[in-house]
Parts: sequence; structure tokens; C-alpha cells
Amino acid sequence: MSQVNNNEQTLSNDMKTYYKDYLCDNANENLVHDQFGQKHPIPKGNGKTIEFRKYSPLPKATVPLTEGITPDGQELKVSTVTSTVAQYGGWVGIPDMLELTAIDTNMVQATEILGDQAGRTLDTVTREVLNGGTNVMYAPIIKDGVVTKVNSRSSLTSDATLSVDLILRAAAKLKNNLAKTINGSFVAIIHPYVAYDLMKSAEWMDAHKYAAPENLFNGEVGKIGNVRFVESSEAKIFRAPDLLPNRRTLTAFQCSDNVIDIRERIGSENLQSIIGRTIIINGQVRKIVNAETEVGLLDNITLDEAISIKEDDIIYPGEAAQDGAPVYSTLVLGANAYGVTELENGGLEHIVKQLGSAGTADPLNQRASAGWKATKTAERLVENYMIRIESCSSFADEYAN
Repeated sequence: MSQVNNNEQTLSNDMKTYYKDYLCDNANENLVHDQFGQKHPIPKGNGKTIEFRKYSPLPKATVPLTEGITPDGQELKVSTVTSTVAQYGGWVGIPDMLELTAIDTNMVQATEILGDQAGRTLDTVTREVLNGGTNVMYAPIIKDGVVTKVNSRSSLTSDATLSVDLILRAAAKLKNNLAKTINGSFVAIIHPYVAYDLMKSAEWMDAHKYAAPENLFNGEVGKIGNVRFVESSEAKIFRAPDLLPNRRTLTAFQCSDNVIDIRERIGSENLQSIIGRTIIINGQVRKIVNAETEVGLLDNITLDEAISIKEDDIIYPGEAAQDGAPVYSTLVLGANAYGVTELENGGLEHIVKQLGSAGTADPLNQRASAGWKATKTAERLVENYMIRIESCSSFADEYAN
């Protein structure tokens, strides 16, 4: 740090570079979902719209050439996908009651925390876009040796876990869709709880057994067949919030058409929060369109459609698996499936305001701050080059809420 008159501190160029690089390093550690997309620079002076381009493959040229005759040329088909960039950011205040010798240490700690926040934020932006893809596979329910096919998220149960066969099927579909590999393999972004299920299989190969450290992707843990796995606790989880505060499920008492009397009290303060919620009863998915609570009478919920139930059936929250278990997304990706904006050249900015830098807005030099600002967007480019596998986890059954 350098010091100037009036006890105002400014950052040297070396220190600015250090803090900026440190912020970017910490952010990059969390950008798991950005790793495998096309990287595009942030447009400068060209508005807020960025254009991604994708090229259609040419048809096979199966007609033999005729000597001395040039065949007709083929048209190169280019389609564009546009996306509007948005800005994200955060900052922390740094109090003035610190010794001058401690300012750098405090700024380093703030920069580390901000870098982590930036990385998780920007990674989530990309993650949400990728998980809106249209190609979905659901893990089958396997219980007591019986395999039951699943066609929707709400039909999954805690017995529908990710398997080697499902991974190989996803890879086969990508191959059939002519998706190219990423450095020789397809890549799957997987949650640690789901990776736990796969790691127990004989086909699993730990990352250190097939690749040198410098050739590993960020977060890479292993491989099955032609699919390399990158583990991230930020992998998408489809969770179902509790139906009531401190109560995950409800219990049906009796039903008339689409109105269910329930054993528990909803409470007038919870009526608005439960209306509009999706529920699952015995695999049947319905939406709550009204709820009532009256003194001396059973509380009831009105559904959007009639339903048939039995007394004491459990009513589960319906945004995840049918038994309330969380549903985990495993993204299996080929090359050029999606595009993202780069962090460099304005994509991610580290902003430091030293004590005294605010002028009359901070007359006693009491406030310093550190923050970050990023310009970001992500876009799916070729749906057929990516597959989302939805499953539950045996690990989550016991340990996760």
C-alpha cells in the first residue's frame, strides 16, 4: 500500500493487479458450468445483445464426381441465437477501525469472499439456462428387482437413482445426435450425492488413474465409458419446500371430489403461501387453488382437479419427487452445446474504494469498500448436444434434507 496526505490510502498498480487476479482466480474455481461452452467476448459499444452462431452440418456427398465437371456448390447454413447480457454484482464495506498494517490482509480476505460469491453467482446463471434444456431422461425406479419406467419428475421416487446404464444411454444418444466430444469425451456435471451412487460401481474409474493433474477439468472426479464426470455442489437440485412452516407433508382425512379435509391445521397466516402449491398424493399431481381454516372444523384444501384418495394418505410437496425427495440434475454435454460470455475484457471487474475516496460523501474517511461487477449471459445453442438426467440419490435419502 502507498500513503498520501490526509491519511488517504491508494492502491499501487501492482496491488490492483494482485487483487483483480485474486478475485478472478477465486471466481473461476466456481465456474464449473461455464467450462464447456463456447466462449464469446463481451460486446463493447454495441448494445446489450450478443449473437451466438451455429452451423448446420452439410448432407453427405454420395454422388460420384464426373470427370471434368465441377459439381454444384452446397450452401453453408448459419443460424444465429441472440441473447441479452445482464449485470450482476456485490460488495462489502470495510470499517475504518483497522490498523494500516491490517488493511491489506482484510482486503485479501474480502476479495477471496467476493470472488467466491461472484463465481457461484455467475455459475448459477449458466446452470439455470442449461437446466432449461428440452432433452431429458429420467432414472427408472428399481425396487425389489422390479424396474419401473419413469416419464416425469413427479413420478420419480427415492428408489430412482443414477446408474451406469443410464449414463451409457445418454452418451449413445449424444453420439447418435452427431454431438462432438470435449477433449475426447463427453462431460457430465454431477452433484456429489449422485456421484456417490456411481462411485460404488465397478465401471467407475477415478480421475487420477487416467489423466495427469494438468489435463483434468475443474472439479473432475472420474470417468465411466466415454463420459468424464465433473463434480459440483452447485449442480441443479429440484427441491420441494415444506408445505407448511416446520411441516413437510400433510395428512388426508377425507375427500369429496376435489376438496380434501386434512388432519393438520393450516393456520390463517399460511393460507396464501399454500395456495398455488403443487402436491403429490399416491403419484397423482394436483395444484392447490384454495385453502380454508375454520374454528371447530377440519381445515381443507381445494385442488384444480378431482382426486381419489384414502384416509391417512400422505400429501407430499409436488415440486420434486413423488415422495418429497429432492431431484438431482446430471448434465451430459457434448461440444458446442451452449455459449457463454467471457470473464476477461470487462466480463468481471473488481472494484476497490479506499478510505477517503468518496469525498464529501464520506467526510470522516470512515468507509472503504470492495466489490465486483460482471456482465453475463448464457444460451443453449444445440439442444441435441446436451441431455439432462434427473434422478434421486440413495445418499440424500439418509443425509440430505
